[in-house]
Amino acid sequence: MASITLKNIVKKYDDGYPAVNDVSLEIDDGEFVILVGPSGCGKSTVLRMIVGLEDITEGDLLIGGDRVNEKAPRERNLAMVFQNYALYPHLTVFENIAFPMRLTKGKFTEEQVRENVDRAATMLELTEHLDRKPGNLSGGQRQRVAMGRAIVRDANAFLFDEPLSNLDAKLRGQMRSEIAQLQRRLNTTSVYVTHDQTEAMTLGDRVAVLKKGILQQVASPRELYEQPANLFVAGFIGAPSMNFLPGTVKTSDTGGDVLSTPLGDIELREDTARAGQGREIVLAGIRPEFFEDAATMDQGRKSSGSLVRIDVSRTEWLGNEQYVYVDYENDPRVRDALQNLAHEMDAEDLRTQLVVAVDSSSRLRGGDEAELWIDTGRIHLFDPETGENLTRDAEAGAELTRMAAEDRQRDAERMAAKGA
Repeated sequence: MASITLKNIVKKYDDGYPAVNDVSLEIDDGEFVILVGPSGCGKSTVLRMIVGLEDITEGDLLIGGDRVNEKAPRERNLAMVFQNYALYPHLTVFENIAFPMRLTKGKFTEEQVRENVDRAATMLELTEHLDRKPGNLSGGQRQRVAMGRAIVRDANAFLFDEPLSNLDAKLRGQMRSEIAQLQRRLNTTSVYVTHDQTEAMTLGDRVAVLKKGILQQVASPRELYEQPANLFVAGFIGAPSMNFLPGTVKTSDTGGDVLSTPLGDIELREDTARAGQGREIVLAGIRPEFFEDAATMDQGRKSSGSLVRIDVSRTEWLGNEQYVYVDYENDPRVRDALQNLAHEMDAEDLRTQLVVAVDSSSRLRGGDEAELWIDTGRIHLFDPETGENLTRDAEAGAELTRMAAEDRQRDAERMAAKGA
């Protein structure tokens, strides 16, 4: 195992365009780091530079403290798992897994090869398939074979390039769990590239969010979710996406601080209001679960947030929860900012529609007039011009990531104890 350090890494192609621009990242020994972002953000290029398949234009790449910019891929001792599995169709599962060991030309005895392959096959539940060919396996089984080949290499780190994108949704969920458990069991430094923010949130110790080749934020999944650095991170992380409601901070007739929005006035906490005061307009970031149907909640909680009256456009009942959609009139002063955000996230045009997650027992339906409660203590305000999160508590966010690191260490110790 080894740490991986990227110092001011730049990748420019022949036309001078920086596909990766000044990326610095420290990946600790045994850590699982996810590179996430929309198509074309540079995440796969970063991975290919780490493994040695792309030259580095500027900056330094260190593996285990040693600079490896000029080293060939085979000299870096990294195991890569590809999106298309990269299996040899004419070889059995056993020989596909054993292939990296065969390449070492006599380093391993036949007994050692058999022992290592059997160990990997047992981990991945492939023992009964060792004599089969890849063409006779399911997508999930083929991905396990690719992972087995990485395991037997005894590599310094595992690199995953969108390994689950060819699988159906149900199998992706199952394989996510298997990859997470495998990484914890082996405690091997791992870098995983995906455009799927669900994979990023469920797998990573830390997540690095990229946009147009520039690193936006590196933090634990929970810090990204609760304390996003900017508008892009806030919008990209989370499903459904965070709502961005235009508004202006002002003082109400009763003397309190409110955000004047197309839905009406939303009461704000003093510290939140202070961050938006003096600005012509801000974007209020409100996640779908920050709302509740006021008709289904305890009366005592209503005083801790703010209430707004809305007209329901339509609803979607999903069994465990229900989504309520609310149309509103957008403010032309933020239209361009939201349009740019949509393009940056590889999304369709951002609609002027609020998405609200309410309890499945709610009886709200399209056409209803209703009252929604908003957890105002969790609202973020963003500058629509710069994208800056005006209300981010960096200290609280760092504490969330610190706690995540503690949890990872506890997991590693527990796995080590089981192995002993």
